[in-house]
Amino acid sequence: MPSVKHTCSHYIIDYASNRRESPGKKRLAPELPVRGATQHNSLQRGADRMKFYMAPGSCSTGIHILLEEIGLIFEAYIVNLPMGDHLKPEYLALNPNGTIPTLVRDDGVVLTDFVSIATWLAAAYPRRRLLPQDSTTAEEALGTLNFCTQHVHGDGFRRVFTPERYAAKPDALEAVKAQGREIVANAFVVLDLQLAGKDYVADSFSIADAALFYVEFWADKIGIELPPNCRAHYQLMRTRPAVRQVLAEEGYR
Repeated sequence: MPSVKHTCSHYIIDYASNRRESPGKKRLAPELPVRGATQHNSLQRGADRMKFYMAPGSCSTGIHILLEEIGLIFEAYIVNLPMGDHLKPEYLALNPNGTIPTLVRDDGVVLTDFVSIATWLAAAYPRRRLLPQDSTTAEEALGTLNFCTQHVHGDGFRRVFTPERYAAKPDALEAVKAQGREIVANAFVVLDLQLAGKDYVADSFSIADAALFYVEFWADKIGIELPPNCRAHYQLMRTRPAVRQVLAEEGYR
């Protein structure tokens, strides 16, 4: 599996029995759709609906939340990672990294990582104010977004979920996992300080909160204790209608 930045190639819980469908809004496909030449043309400029490739419980959950917060109409396709959908030629034609999330915009442009998708959504739908208008606050939010995707996820959780990337010998895997958990725990100490006295990363909900939520979600699911401010943020996020809808659609409560 390729090693890349800002992308996700793992998830928390097997989702095979957690598929849902919302008629008229999005389609959660049980398998990655096979696209022939004629179908592939629909991905070029002029396509009339966004296509979102995701895996429930993964980092793509954060992007799913943003799409729902904006209220977009889109098609969603589950990429079954254990079955190797992400390595099939038709998916690699979209995203050569073989990772999720992938978003095919309605103009046919393909975005293949969390940061590029999130920042594009914020820029494309400014009325939703997914980034603060104040430049300094916006830069702080982007800093937190990158910290979550690069460090907490990339340096920490990647060791927890895929320790074989960092250890050649099986007897070293547990040590790598422990190192990953330590990286994550220390990172949440930093994030906890940033959240002091605030409900959200910025003045209000932003793309940074979607990134922070998915790593908080992972921590909660594997028993890494969240410090108080992060715990409060996580609980607040779970009260948002879009977050509740996404978690229900992805099979979580």
